[in-house]
Amino acid sequence: MLTRLSAVVAVLMTAVLTGTAAAVPPPPPNPSDAEISASRAEADAKAARVGELTGRLTQAESRLQELLDDVSYKRELANKARVDLETAISEAEAARREASAARIEADAASKAVEKSRLELDEFAAASYAQGTTVGSFSAYIGAKSPEDLLARAQMLEAVSASSLNRLDQVTRDQGTAANLDSAARAALQKAESKQAAADEAKKVAEQAQQVAVDAHSAQAAATEELQSNKDAVERELASARGAVNGLEAQRQQYDQWTEAKQREDEENARRAAAAAAAQAAPQAQAPRPAASAPAPSGNRVQTVINRALAQRGVIYAWGGGNHYGPTYGVRDGGVADSYGDYRKIGFDCSGLMMYAFAGAGVYLPHYSGYQYNSGRKVPLSQMAPGDMIFWGPGGGTHVALYLGGGMMVEAPHSGAVVRISPVRYGGIMPYVTRVL
Repeated sequence: MLTRLSAVVAVLMTAVLTGTAAAVPPPPPNPSDAEISASRAEADAKAARVGELTGRLTQAESRLQELLDDVSYKRELANKARVDLETAISEAEAARREASAARIEADAASKAVEKSRLELDEFAAASYAQGTTVGSFSAYIGAKSPEDLLARAQMLEAVSASSLNRLDQVTRDQGTAANLDSAARAALQKAESKQAAADEAKKVAEQAQQVAVDAHSAQAAATEELQSNKDAVERELASARGAVNGLEAQRQQYDQWTEAKQREDEENARRAAAAAAAQAAPQAQAPRPAASAPAPSGNRVQTVINRALAQRGVIYAWGGGNHYGPTYGVRDGGVADSYGDYRKIGFDCSGLMMYAFAGAGVYLPHYSGYQYNSGRKVPLSQMAPGDMIFWGPGGGTHVALYLGGGMMVEAPHSGAVVRISPVRYGGIMPYVTRVL
């Protein structure tokens, strides 16, 4: 009887002790290896597509920048043609005034000649009516005295010489005026020819500018479409990665459940073995180690890089940015205005460099051409992280910060944001600038 009672007590003790252990919940979903592999493959394919679109987008934006530079160049040619046309119009107007004045002088000289001829004709007619002819013997007949004869001779000589001399002078003046008129007409013809040529050059320049603007607009539309496609694929990539993470999290939870279930089984077995002693050793939970924070870096180059990278996603604003952060952009009268940069708070390329290097105590001017000459020149083949890369004559077109591994961070152009891009070698300067 006592033996049976002891057995019952042992069974009850075992039941009570094993019941104190925390019961493991039902198993969570356990995705198969094939499901996880397929999900990872889909995410990898999306990532590859994003990489492809990123490369194409970088090329498209590089082409967009080239076309923007061409628009600026054509715009200046159009301005030159307008100035040349204004000069030609002024010269033509001056030539017209000179031709008009010369014509007036020629007409006045012709009238004077005609008047002198009429006076001579009247004199000759009067002399004939009196029975005398200028320069003939009959003019002296009827003289009443030697003094009268002398007076007649002097009068005829004076009238004749005066009239003829006047006629000769007027004729010479008429010839001079005619020559002036001819020269003025030639100058007018030349000026009008130059005006016509300048007007044609203006039309050609404005047409070329419009072609450049149209090409830039078309490229901008293509670039925007690429950006839209890239954004869509990036969203798909995020979704695919989320699916992978979800499946992997389920697998991790299932593995944790398996481990917990195994520990439960082992604990129950141990408790059953120790039931006779009516004690179970408490399971001490090992403390979780605290995560260690990364040590701060004192490297000035890394400080510059970190400040630039921290601005990723900030909108581009032409003329925006200073040593303290992003600012409103400014008007440029062209492309930047069409994007409304003057209403945005952001960075342009040199503004981003100003902010990045200010973190290391280097205060750069807000112009990439000046930034190009702000430090040591290093061959492009020897560039290192923290060097500034430049494009265009004198570095005046664009600037970016080299990160290493063929990558850079930049504020690229209106409509874009601060981003990491592969280094573009089209139009790049042969030297980088090393400030630190």
